[in-house]
Amino acid sequence: MWVGTVLRLILSGILFWSGIVKLVEPHGAREAIIAYRVFPPSWVDLLGWALPAGEVALGALLLVGLFTRLAALCTALLMVGFIIGISSVWIRGYSIDCGCFGGGGDVGEAGKTWRYSSELLRDFLFTGMAVYLVSWPRTRWALDSLGATMSTSNSLDDDDDNNDDDTPNPLEEPTP
Repeated sequence: MWVGTVLRLILSGILFWSGIVKLVEPHGAREAIIAYRVFPPSWVDLLGWALPAGEVALGALLLVGLFTRLAALCTALLMVGFIIGISSVWIRGYSIDCGCFGGGGDVGEAGKTWRYSSELLRDFLFTGMAVYLVSWPRTRWALDSLGATMSTSNSLDDDDDNNDDDTPNPLEEPTP
C-alpha cells in the first residue's frame, strides 16, 4: 500500500503542477498545441483550456485518493497520448518544446535527441506509475480506502454486537 501511496502522490503533484502552470499561462499551452501540428486550429483554444483543466482534476483526484483506479487509468491514457505526440513530432523532424510544464512551441535543433529521449522516458515512467495504480488502487490516506474501511469496520461491529451465527459462546451456560 505504501508504494501505491507514494506513486499516487507523485503523479498527483506532477499533474497538478503541470496543469496549473498551463492554466496560469494559457498562451503557452496554446502555442505548445499548435507546435505539435496535429489538431486543427479550431480545436486549439478548447484544448488549451481543457487539457490543463483535466490535468488539475486528475491531480486533485489522485491527491485525495478518490476514484483512484479511474483517475490512474485516465492518467495512463493521457501519458500515452503525450508519448504519441512527442514521438510524432520527433519522427516528422520538428523541434519543439513539449509544453509539458508550461512554455511550448518551436525551438532550435540543438539537443533535440536528448530532449525528446528524456521526455519519452519520463512519460513512460509516469505511464508505468499510473498502470501500477490501475492494478493496485488501494493506497493509504485515500478517500477510496476510507469508504472501504468504514464499511468493513461497520460490518465487523455488527457481527460482534449481534453474534447471530449460532456459534456457542463458551462463557454462556447451555440452555436445556
